[in-house]
Amino acid sequence: MILQTLRDVAAPELTSGILAVIFISCAVFAIKTYFTLTEAVFSVGASVFDGHVYRLFTYPFYHKTFAQLLLNIAVLVLLCGSFERSVGTVRFLFLFLLLSTCTGLWYAFLDLLQSDATQSHHVEGLVPIALAFIAVTTMHTRMAKGFLFGVSVPTIALPWLFLIITTILIPHTVLPCNVIAILIGWMYGKGWFSFLDMSEARASVLEKMMPFRFLRNITCVQYIPADTEERRKTLLPQINPTPGSYPVQAYAPLSSINTTETTPHMYEGWPNSTNALSSPIPSFPTQGHGAEQSFGPSHGHSCNHSYNHSHDQL
Repeated sequence: MILQTLRDVAAPELTSGILAVIFISCAVFAIKTYFTLTEAVFSVGASVFDGHVYRLFTYPFYHKTFAQLLLNIAVLVLLCGSFERSVGTVRFLFLFLLLSTCTGLWYAFLDLLQSDATQSHHVEGLVPIALAFIAVTTMHTRMAKGFLFGVSVPTIALPWLFLIITTILIPHTVLPCNVIAILIGWMYGKGWFSFLDMSEARASVLEKMMPFRFLRNITCVQYIPADTEERRKTLLPQINPTPGSYPVQAYAPLSSINTTETTPHMYEGWPNSTNALSSPIPSFPTQGHGAEQSFGPSHGHSCNHSYNHSHDQL
């Protein structure tokens, strides 16, 4: 799965779960821009413990600027597409809410412990959740090393490398929250949240209901089923070539070869000469005289030629 994640960086593919997250993020940004809401209305921080619990669910979809929105969407598409293809769309959206809520709660508690309220930083965006998914992927893979931009690095170090890259390139990212997100992803990968996890059977039942049934009917993106067999058929479709698509060479069966026959036979439209098989050395016709040559192991050689000519005189 980690190899598929690195492959998606070069060739991303949009899936239904990621499309739903992008749509909600754009809707929240449009609402914030149209009604000119304050910047901290949807972001998470110590204010969660003041009664603003809803911010634990809204901060991943909230972005301050349009540039931040585009960069966060790019990170989500590049880093999380393979994770959705490995667990299904329903479980991907469920884990998105689970990991984002746990990350936001732990960061709100850390922000509450700060003595200086002026140094408080509110968190928003999709970057923490993308890093959490990368951490889960590294815990479930069997690969010891991966390739990042052509460089071989330990798999366990990939979340921290992406942490450095996103912190440098993406504005309004809070480093402590991103570190907490990676730790939350590792904790989930180790099974610490197994009592909160959704089973495959439960996910298969939910995907038959709304709104997942609506996501399944969208044709421009790929919906990933929750069932393992259906997911394998969706991601690895069986190839059934039509007859005559590939050239086939016909060969004569060995039992039909008769070394005593010299007449060519036809097998499925292909000429089959048994004489070529029985006599690999071609015979040359004589021209009325006999030639006799002998080669010995010595350094020299001797040749005896005899010619017999008969003339009838009338």
